[in-house]
Amino acid sequence: MFDTLLVANRGEIACRIIRTASRMGLKTVAVFSDADRAAPHVRMADLAVRLGPPPARESYLVVDRVLDAALSTGAGAVHPGYGFLSEDAGFATAVQDAGLAFVGPTPAQLTAFGAKHTARDLARRAGVPMIEGTGLLSGIDQALDEAARIGYPVMLKATGGGGGIGMQACRNPEELIEAYDRVERLAVASFGSGGVFLERFVQRARHVEVQVFGDGHGRVVALGDRDCSLQRRNQKVIEEAPAPGLPGHVRARLHESAAALCASVDYRSAGTVEFVYDAEREEASFLEVNARLQVEHPVTEEIFGIDLVEWMLRLARGEAEFLDEPRRAAGAAVEARVYAEDPTQGHRPSAGLITNTVFPEGVRVDGWVSAGTEVSTAYDPMLAKVIVTAETREQAYARLGLVLKGTRIDGIETNLGLLRAAAANPQVLAALHSTATLADVHDEEPRIVVERPGTMTTVQDWPGRTGLWEVGVPPSGPMDDLSFRLGNKALGNDEGAPGLECTVDGPALRFSAETTICVTGAAAPVTVDGVRVPRWEPVVVPAGSVLDVGRVSESGLRIYVLFAGGLDVPEYLGSASTFTLGQFGGHGGRALRIGDVLRAGTDPVTVAGPVPVADRPAIRREWRIRVTEGPHAAPEFFTREDIDEFYAATFEVHFNSARTGVRLVGPKPRWARTDGGEAGLHPSNIHDTPYSVGAIDFTGDVPILLGPDGPSLGGFVCPATVITAERWKLGQLSPGDSVTFVSTDDRDFVPLIRTVDDGILARDEDVTYRRSGDDNLLVEFGPMTLDLGLRMRGHALMDRLRAEGLDGVVDLTPGIRSLQIHVDPAKLPVRKLLDVVRSLDLPAAEDLAVPSRVVHLPLSWDDPATREAIARYMAGVRDDAPWCPWNIEFIRRVNGLDSVHDVFRTVFDASYLVLGLGDVYLGAPVATPLDPRHRLVTTKYNPARTWTPENAVGIGGAYLCIYGMEGPGGYQFVGRTVQVWNRWARGETPWLLRHFDQIRWYPVGAEELLDLRADVAAGRHRFRIEEGTFRLADHQAFLNSHQDSIAEFRAKQAAAFGKERAAWAEAGEFDPRPEPVAAPSVGEVAVPDGGMLVQAPFVSSVWRVDARPGDSVVAGQPLLALEAMKLETVVLAPCDGVVVDILVTPGAQVAPGNPLVVLAAGKDS
Repeated sequence: MFDTLLVANRGEIACRIIRTASRMGLKTVAVFSDADRAAPHVRMADLAVRLGPPPARESYLVVDRVLDAALSTGAGAVHPGYGFLSEDAGFATAVQDAGLAFVGPTPAQLTAFGAKHTARDLARRAGVPMIEGTGLLSGIDQALDEAARIGYPVMLKATGGGGGIGMQACRNPEELIEAYDRVERLAVASFGSGGVFLERFVQRARHVEVQVFGDGHGRVVALGDRDCSLQRRNQKVIEEAPAPGLPGHVRARLHESAAALCASVDYRSAGTVEFVYDAEREEASFLEVNARLQVEHPVTEEIFGIDLVEWMLRLARGEAEFLDEPRRAAGAAVEARVYAEDPTQGHRPSAGLITNTVFPEGVRVDGWVSAGTEVSTAYDPMLAKVIVTAETREQAYARLGLVLKGTRIDGIETNLGLLRAAAANPQVLAALHSTATLADVHDEEPRIVVERPGTMTTVQDWPGRTGLWEVGVPPSGPMDDLSFRLGNKALGNDEGAPGLECTVDGPALRFSAETTICVTGAAAPVTVDGVRVPRWEPVVVPAGSVLDVGRVSESGLRIYVLFAGGLDVPEYLGSASTFTLGQFGGHGGRALRIGDVLRAGTDPVTVAGPVPVADRPAIRREWRIRVTEGPHAAPEFFTREDIDEFYAATFEVHFNSARTGVRLVGPKPRWARTDGGEAGLHPSNIHDTPYSVGAIDFTGDVPILLGPDGPSLGGFVCPATVITAERWKLGQLSPGDSVTFVSTDDRDFVPLIRTVDDGILARDEDVTYRRSGDDNLLVEFGPMTLDLGLRMRGHALMDRLRAEGLDGVVDLTPGIRSLQIHVDPAKLPVRKLLDVVRSLDLPAAEDLAVPSRVVHLPLSWDDPATREAIARYMAGVRDDAPWCPWNIEFIRRVNGLDSVHDVFRTVFDASYLVLGLGDVYLGAPVATPLDPRHRLVTTKYNPARTWTPENAVGIGGAYLCIYGMEGPGGYQFVGRTVQVWNRWARGETPWLLRHFDQIRWYPVGAEELLDLRADVAAGRHRFRIEEGTFRLADHQAFLNSHQDSIAEFRAKQAAAFGKERAAWAEAGEFDPRPEPVAAPSVGEVAVPDGGMLVQAPFVSSVWRVDARPGDSVVAGQPLLALEAMKLETVVLAPCDGVVVDILVTPGAQVAPGNPLVVLAAGKDS
């Protein structure tokens, strides 16, 4: 008897075994490779043990590691599943020698049936019908003699083969000679034995088999038969039970001979005896014995109403009485194997991230994949088995067809289209199929293959992912939504139907079926099979043709490709839009790659016709963009002169722009303040406040137009916001373009010289109502200070608005002392919303209380990943910053603490109250200690870091932040923690934390943190969370009782900060920094006779230099890389030659035509 089972396998069979073992009350142990850290079998088991790297030979096939895992976890038995070590007699012996139960046949039985030639000898002696064949061959000469005796065609087989490996049909001596050495080598490589033999090859063969189960003492029962003829490359694809069309006498003979063969060796546990059936002769011949549980065992279970895994476990525990129970097969069952492969590309393996799975309800699915599963090429491609049961075979196949139609797996290619075709194939339905049938069945479902992806091509829909701004999820969607929506309307689609957004240049797409498309946005050449076709109107792409969308040729930046019916991609959090930074949405959460497969929607549409010329947006190089003033304008933050200059200025679009935001180059403000007070040293700093898409965000002195992938929360002022009708222009702003802003009244969008309200729509006692575009109202409470009472007032307003259920409210996003209300202005104008908000009664501050969980999180103090980020910053940005080389020492210094241990103690003693989520992005919290004596204050990096490790923990101002993902950053590091966002949370929200949670840290080492992060990603970690309530009155009482020590702490902190700031000023920290050196002009460069000057194609910065003076280069060889719009473009040598000079260095800014490299002609140029 045993109470703990180790499952020595992975994938669907590991999940299958764990389910049954758990139902039987057994404790389960999973083993996993690094590729399977987050696999479901690891999550399902009670315990999990790592075996090693992804290759099976270094993990699942390492006997000693599997045994160590069993012994260290107290397992009393090992179930091998199928594949891997399941038929390894040496493994079974080692398990038994260790005193554990091997759930399967004995080592002797595995040896006897493991070699096909010995299995044939046993079968012959047991009277099993045999196909004519040979024993082990001594060489090619004997093989040719035996093949002549048997008669061609013959099948050459490896004696240790299985799963279709080591088999080759040979139709003549030439094919046999060609195949012999290859099969022998494959046999050695795959099975460790080079033995091969021949059998007569049945040309229209069916593959049938009998399920057996033995008690190990001579009793063996036959549990019906199966047909497994539908195969590709000798691997089964569709199986069914019972096998159709077998004459009664043949079926009886198969059952009797299979049982007799296994009884002759006292077979133990589950096994399968396989036969080749020749329907024309009505002859069945022995093929092999699979001494293990078969992949297709579920169809037998379905018609007999049994659980073979349970039988195996019960037998291993010494029970066998279940074999005495009467059983009779009823009905028909069919199983379809879903593989990660592309049948249209020769069954090419498909690996990657699965983003969506749908399996119909009420059907058995034995699988291991779900949204978020990473499929590796290291293992078998099977993702799931879909099993259906019905009273008759006809009904079973009809049901299978319906089930497969309702099944989908997104993110990678699968064989679902082939399975659907096979389930409807006339030969199959008439039971006239053979092992060759599937070779003539094809996946004919329409597809769009990406032959060239373009620079940055993503799937987007409109209006995108709305309603999640409060947790840091941006809307994404098309950046030029006007061009996108017009293209959809031209096709008769819903205006928001998913399509492609292409930055700089477009893709080349091959269509397997006739499809109507429409290309809009910036001007670019568009061809179908090389023939120019018009933009802005529907174009029919014939089946087999290639649509090629070229590079933006005039002005603008983004092209849109729309499809009749839209693109059929799964939604994530309510939208198909791609958010590449978060790695979700669209096709695999990323930009398209070569070989990706897209599918157009199948809903019928009526094409509307060309977009009228008058409706097409004017895309230019000089832009006038209408804005409304606010939320943060003059005179509080900017001077009147600043605002006047802002509207008078012509800004230039910086090359370092992206979907997150468009950076502008223009005049620097004078500012109405000297600093941001508690919020930071720079006058642009404010306590974290919600942003609006289209807001002009001054990060320091640099204005950035926030885009649809931008942050929801931040600590910088925004003097103006682009109105909704003009935001499409953000998507077409190209590096080097000029932009002027026009102040506009939000009521009628009439351009004004300057609005008289400065973006403030109203003031009540202690409340300011600020305009943020024509679709956002920002409500600010109290003075500009960190006061938890102000945050709770914002929460009370948010709760009240949710209770009101106003039609037209899109998002409610709280800040530190504010609440932003995002509306659809067509349904609820901002000024009408203002009247509603001002009329609401809110509870008194002293009565406010909110749920407040205590969430315990691990913190790896001064983690190596944060040290690496500091080192990168010093190497690539600046090495003289006051916070370098160690942020924690900097925090100690500016807070007046005696040692870095005091920093450690303060952080770990604190209880951090979560005031906002999404700073920056994806549920990342901005939090502050409840006790002001724990509030360490710092300034932020300036300039910001270019890289921050995911889940780094930092302090900026008086706030703590956990970075939700990799990216830029500015908070001073204290360590790193586990994920607070899980893209593929199952049955929960992806974000861990809630507003007003309290974070409490506990220390862990860096290695332990990596293990915890793996557990969180796999869904194994259980966070310690305590429910509670935060009452403002209690907090105020605490502050009152400790006011003296709080004041003393703040005074000491302020003195230290002031001393540090004075030292920075003396060292020139606040002095203006020089701009990057510009590249030389063409007239300043000498080019040798016959040489060539390589010039910059667009506004950008030099990212990397690959070549050196003196290098010989060939045409197409990389010379250097440029960066613009967060994209890297490699500049290639236009011809063979020698590099005379490199005229730029990394970081240099270049404009179109600026010289980059001087080439001299090569010898052959």
